[in-house]
Amino acid sequence: MTPHPATRRRGSALTEAIYLATLEELARTSFAELSFDKIATAAGTGKAALYRRWSSPDELVLAALTDPATGFGQPPVPPGTGSLRADLITLLTHFAHVLDEPRGRALRPLIAYRHQHPELFDRVWASVVLPAREVLLAVMGEAVDRGEADPARVSERSAEVGPRMLLVDAWSTDSVGVDEVVAVVDEVLVPLLSARPTPATWRADIVHKADAGPR
Repeated sequence: MTPHPATRRRGSALTEAIYLATLEELARTSFAELSFDKIATAAGTGKAALYRRWSSPDELVLAALTDPATGFGQPPVPPGTGSLRADLITLLTHFAHVLDEPRGRALRPLIAYRHQHPELFDRVWASVVLPAREVLLAVMGEAVDRGEADPARVSERSAEVGPRMLLVDAWSTDSVGVDEVVAVVDEVLVPLLSARPTPATWRADIVHKADAGPR
């Protein structure tokens, strides 16, 4: 990351610059290389400004990831399109865009080093991942109410399928396009969640049609 020139920033402007520098440095390097010195240089400020407010780079990473301006802040609201497919495409397209931003790229080393930083990973999971999963569950619940989704197929695990697939794709290809989002929704999520007859229902329907005979 190119260091920002030193300025007389204060308050929220300085905080945002520090947060953004933290996420960009983490995304560019790794937890092992992240330090207050490097963050301060990238943000164009003195390292004393960091030491006064945060006890460690881990604490600063958490603050940056949960900040509304630079991090994830509040999760997106359910789109309310009236269609499971459209809702999923809207939410997962937003997620794909996020993965290509500093906040999204910073998640990759966090996941890779989760065993070395378990407390930070757990706090980010609770603050960032779980609220987003609840939004997907809400969208799936609305689809159940409309008869689009089978309630037996809606679970925390099924709500994580789409984001996990996109995260792996971003990790391997560096970015995720809209076509990939649509493919995940159409080829995986909608078939997975759709309300459809069980084998027993199929058999009963076949027997019923056979008993009815030709018309």
